[in-house]
Amino acid sequence: MPRTFLLSLTVCTGLVSCQRTPAPPPPTAEVTTVPTHSHVFSAEITAADVAELLKSFTSKVSEDSAPNSNGEEKTINYLRDQMLRIGLQPGNGDSWFQTVPMIETITDPTSTPALHTADQSHPLTFGRDILLGTRTAQPTVKLHNSELVFVGYGVDAPEQQWNDYANQNWKGKTVVILINTPNFHNGNAKLASAKRMTYYGYWTYKFEEAARKGAAAALIVHDNMATTYHWDALQKYWSGPRYDLPNADDSESRLQVQGWISQQTAHQLFANAGLDLNKAYRDASKHGFKPISLKANWSVDLKSTITQKTSHNVIGVLPGSQQADEAVIYTTHWDHLDTQTDNISNNHTMIAGNAIGVTGILEIADAFTHQRPRPERSVVFLATAFKASDMPGSKYYVQHPSFPLDKIAGVINLDTMSVTNRTRDLTVIGFGSSQLEDILKPVAALQGRTLHGETSTQNDTYFRSDHINFAKAGVPALYIHRGESLRNNSTVTGGNNTNQNVAQQRYQPNNIDNQATWTLDGTVDDLQALYEVGRALTISGQWPNWHEGQPFKATRDRMMATKPTLMSNTAEQ
Repeated sequence: MPRTFLLSLTVCTGLVSCQRTPAPPPPTAEVTTVPTHSHVFSAEITAADVAELLKSFTSKVSEDSAPNSNGEEKTINYLRDQMLRIGLQPGNGDSWFQTVPMIETITDPTSTPALHTADQSHPLTFGRDILLGTRTAQPTVKLHNSELVFVGYGVDAPEQQWNDYANQNWKGKTVVILINTPNFHNGNAKLASAKRMTYYGYWTYKFEEAARKGAAAALIVHDNMATTYHWDALQKYWSGPRYDLPNADDSESRLQVQGWISQQTAHQLFANAGLDLNKAYRDASKHGFKPISLKANWSVDLKSTITQKTSHNVIGVLPGSQQADEAVIYTTHWDHLDTQTDNISNNHTMIAGNAIGVTGILEIADAFTHQRPRPERSVVFLATAFKASDMPGSKYYVQHPSFPLDKIAGVINLDTMSVTNRTRDLTVIGFGSSQLEDILKPVAALQGRTLHGETSTQNDTYFRSDHINFAKAGVPALYIHRGESLRNNSTVTGGNNTNQNVAQQRYQPNNIDNQATWTLDGTVDDLQALYEVGRALTISGQWPNWHEGQPFKATRDRMMATKPTLMSNTAEQ
């Protein structure tokens, strides 16, 4: 049965309700064959529509979709054709595609770094003692006798009066950094509450901040508890190919060398300097910490295999009826990098990894094309390349956006959507970050749902999805996951991860029509909620911001200096 659209009057007070009418004819630019379906799509977001799109996607795109692969071509063409069927227009000028240049870097594990103290040299074994990489796109990078300096947690947070770098000159030096933030080890509320992973605690921030300070290299001390992953997981990640934008397409500063050292290596490094690593954790957690020389240098002749590649973002747009130069963005990633020989496992991973997100933005796009009155702001539907490896697709879009960043009201991310029954709640990843949650809250309430943060606040999930590149540029982003409390009073199996046994029963394309093992009611609720949030943004003239204390707020404040936030009424309801 088609689901009745929620009337978000608590969000769009005083605005006329939106009615659904037949979609306009498809555009003629870059015409392709419109896909045919025996299924008749509804004007509303329905479980039947979602199931049909999941079936068509998983049956037509059932292979690795790495850059330049046959799988990529099938995937992006599928998205283009579906966007054309829905009635969107090409979102990158006259093209549906945005070419993303990439640099693939594979570190040579035979590279031989060494520590130098006053009287001896200590070779380090790649993989066991140290993991290294470079973002320079150079096949050889050499560091010679770079001084090692301990900078605590490597945090510079002006809004929280915390600066571990103490305004020193870091040119040519290598900074040694603890992972996570001071609050993790001592409960310090100065930087964050409890043990929640924050932007300042995430490893990519550590490297980015060190580069901004002018350091030559940065080494993070691994910590199982503070990262929630073991050394062998890091070893696997850093031993494979890494993907980045060419320097010319990325405004970020870059280190010559970056990497991790093991706990054992760190203990020895500190001991050689007459220091105790455990005490260093405690000292670095105190306000007013100052950098400490480790009385050692290090050298490395880092070899890498560098390959230039390209991939593609897929962009569709529904132009706004009034403020067409302003936009709301829905995003997901289209890539799927698993090549399992077990078709059941592969289909499960594909659906959990990208098919639900792809299906979600298509269903929401279809809802917008039928909406009357039409959205006043433009709505962009962005399927990014290669989220699975360092997110170069979204990073490139942010550097080369189809709408200026100060014209984007907000970003809604559909990564890790779930196949689930209806729930009484809704998980917001990064809960408490932005005013977009103030719009979502009454929408969820109309569904009989409450909002809460992720179950494990130590996880770094918020920083591993495409919206984070928009956030770093100042644009507020909303990222949800399914609820945990089912309406039948049971708990969703597997917490934040789909149970593999259930997956083997459910996630085969042939089983999608079997309602005994496949349920999409909760998925429809999630998509409906995200549609309503975007709809409110397209017709309300609101410019949401980050909440106070968030590291991205200062950037948003600068870009919004001449615009009203118009969020006070929403926040009060």
